[in-house]
Amino acid sequence: MSGIFGNKIKLSIFGESHGKAIGITIDGLKPGIELDLDYIKEQMGRRAPGTSEFTTPRKEADEFEILSGCFNGKTTGTPICAIIKNKDTHSKDYEKTKNLLRPGHADFTGFVKYNGFNDYRGGGHFSGRITAPLVFAGAICKKILEDKNIVIGSHIKSIGNISDASLFDPVLIKEDDLRLFSKSRFPVIDKESCQKMKDTIISAKSESDSVGGIVETAVINIPSGIGDPFFDSVESILSHLLFSIPAVKGVEFGEGFNISSMKGSQANDEYYVDDNNEIKTKTNNNGGILGGITNGMPILFKTSIKPTASISKLQKTVDVEKMQNSELIIQGRHDPCIVPRAIPVIESVTAIGILDMMNI
Repeated sequence: MSGIFGNKIKLSIFGESHGKAIGITIDGLKPGIELDLDYIKEQMGRRAPGTSEFTTPRKEADEFEILSGCFNGKTTGTPICAIIKNKDTHSKDYEKTKNLLRPGHADFTGFVKYNGFNDYRGGGHFSGRITAPLVFAGAICKKILEDKNIVIGSHIKSIGNISDASLFDPVLIKEDDLRLFSKSRFPVIDKESCQKMKDTIISAKSESDSVGGIVETAVINIPSGIGDPFFDSVESILSHLLFSIPAVKGVEFGEGFNISSMKGSQANDEYYVDDNNEIKTKTNNNGGILGGITNGMPILFKTSIKPTASISKLQKTVDVEKMQNSELIIQGRHDPCIVPRAIPVIESVTAIGILDMMNI
């Protein structure tokens, strides 16, 4: 199993959903970086479960313990290792159905790849629980970038078939707006759309079902010239990390799939020199990236997140031990919609990828 990512900054994640602890090792951070523990806790809290009616009732404070790589509040330059202990586990919920492959989960693929030795409780290492250490690492990277005035923020573009009435201005995105979204557990630009989205989640929950959605993310004040052509393009690095988040099924930059229906005269972002004698583009259909390299405009992308796979409806499946067709009703505690808690994870892996490319 490969739980390692990175070039200049290397990450290694470990743990299972119902194991003693989950954690991460971060190698490559420069010495002398001050770790803002309050900032990290704030970011971790955005992802933590059990905080509202829209999340799983599993109660995990996601309190982290730094084991190495930090001395007197600053990085030493050696690997940082942090763990988050699992406390509110109900492993017995999975005993009765351990041989039943849960539709939409990695039970079958994990069983095949690891010859049946994988930890099935709560999805084991495949669980979204493992994104908590990513948020820990991402919070460190995000704060480093913010200190350089590079700001990352997101809003919920849609939940189910309900869309936010407004989107980011692709050319001019306000820093204050992005910082405000980071303080919200349900960031939506239009308040009326926000309530409709929440109603959609509650309705799905009452039907023992779930819904997915789309998150729109922006990175502003990033300089031009970051990234490389082809294999290490900005899109390649960010997509790699974004698709590492459980439940992510699609990523598009700028106008994404819509750009395919445009003519070249519409899709091309025309240049001009602004009042600060900097080269800008009048539009941002390419999402701030050309040739795999940043052009100084906001990086814009959307991430599609599937409905939570764990639902309490009767579903058809297979008993992998008996090799017989069977039926299943999933028990346990699950999010009716994972989108709000996925936002800090999306922002975290974005920060990790950008810092790895910039090496600041």
